[in-house]
Amino acid sequence: MKKMVAVGEFKKVPQSQWPLTPHDPKRSNVWLSGYFLVQEFREDAEIVRLSINITTIGRSGRWKDGITWDALQLIKAAVGYSERDAVEVYPRDSDVVDVANMRHLWILPEPIPFAWRNSR
Repeated sequence: MKKMVAVGEFKKVPQSQWPLTPHDPKRSNVWLSGYFLVQEFREDAEIVRLSINITTIGRSGRWKDGITWDALQLIKAAVGYSERDAVEVYPRDSDVVDVANMRHLWILPEPIPFAWRNSR
């Protein structure tokens, strides 16, 4: 039995209300639910990056951690990418940047050849 995950209803945030810092000209959309903030960045003509964080601040003063795979899958669908493959990158140690409890999904233009596919 699949565990249900609540991600809330996403509403598009008007550009006048987008986070100002840091400004990134690649940011193309922002969505907010009661649980998550999702920011979309156009990395190039074909690849989109979704930056996702929980909207609650923990005792450490950072956004709470703990976004599950199931939540990421539902969020990807909720903001319009249900039929696109996405990847999450685990970089080499020398390239790790860990300044916030934030997850990033790169939405790819074509299906990736090494993914498992539902054989229905």
